[in-house]
Amino acid sequence: MRAIVTGMIATYPVGGVAWDYGQYALGLEQLGIDVYYLEDTGLPSYSWNETTGQFDEDCSYGVQFLERALTALSPTLGQRWHFRAYDGSVHGIDARTFSEIVASADVFINVSGGSVLREDYLRCPRKILIDTDPGWNHFVTYANWDKKPPSQQRMGFRSHDYFFTYALRLGQPDCPLDSFGLKWKSTRPPVVLDCWHAEPPGDKWTTVMMWKNYGEPILHDGVAYGAKEMEFDRIEQLPRRSPSAFEVAINGGGPLERWTELGWSVVNGHAKSHTPEVYRSYVQGSRGEFSVAKNIYVATRSGWFSCRTVCYLAAGRPAVVQETGFSEMIPVGEGLLSFRNLEEAAEAISIIEADYTGHAEAARDLAVREFASGKVLTDLLSDVGLE
Repeated sequence: MRAIVTGMIATYPVGGVAWDYGQYALGLEQLGIDVYYLEDTGLPSYSWNETTGQFDEDCSYGVQFLERALTALSPTLGQRWHFRAYDGSVHGIDARTFSEIVASADVFINVSGGSVLREDYLRCPRKILIDTDPGWNHFVTYANWDKKPPSQQRMGFRSHDYFFTYALRLGQPDCPLDSFGLKWKSTRPPVVLDCWHAEPPGDKWTTVMMWKNYGEPILHDGVAYGAKEMEFDRIEQLPRRSPSAFEVAINGGGPLERWTELGWSVVNGHAKSHTPEVYRSYVQGSRGEFSVAKNIYVATRSGWFSCRTVCYLAAGRPAVVQETGFSEMIPVGEGLLSFRNLEEAAEAISIIEADYTGHAEAARDLAVREFASGKVLTDLLSDVGLE
């Protein structure tokens, strides 16, 4: 069997993103499938500028990062990738050869809908869209595709054959996300278990986060939705309510001085995620994850669950994360606890600290049962008629 997996590793060359998409590719390869990675977002890519400390529009660093990240996952994947830049230039496998590879593929897995569907890609008989960002996609991305001329719409989300989403509660009466007339099935972020191992736990509960992803709130049916900046202030007093230590590795700003005064340790997010290895070490060396979710996931009761959190769990690090409705489908109480407010957050930390070793073991067990790549991806392939 041959599979194409899309991603955005070169477009956003940081460690967390590399794991998000890389575990799909590696997980499928471990199932005995011939896997090729494709990145063709139609968006500008970015290169890290050491002088400015910012990402500048340029694909050179991103391409190098992509090749290193895939090679670290698997020498085979390090040879099987195709990147098409915003300016049309091609890196990795040449365009003609890759066109032939796609034509012979059994399945095209468009993770995050990150790849546009060019004519060559449409030839694949099973094109799967995986919606990893419900809310943003439903209110912005998909809505914008439907406004395009028919010739351009052909390259968008409706041209897939199968539709999967991280919105585990899509279709429930209190979840306002539109189905767009499509039949969606739920799925979960896969984690390759043998990539994650517990290190001696540190003394801080951590997370890696972006501040104000959307720039401005998203307005939909008169409701304003945002990212983590609309949720973090609800729990920012946590260090004063708990004897545990908390750290945020953050990109994009935020009221850093106020958080420090409240007792948070605040570090640069890029420093903790500039390579996949550094990101993994940060996760594995944490005491656990404590994190809010984007407001758009919380307010829509989408049931979204984090691809970052599954890495903490696989590393045997307990997680206390904000409720989005996911607890209706994913077991909580041992290794993973959810919260809705400051009081519940402090109580959840206290519960885990009272039996840290037990919850650490339960975290790994939960990852094995619920998120192991072999299980998640086998189920995905079975749902589209591939065994």
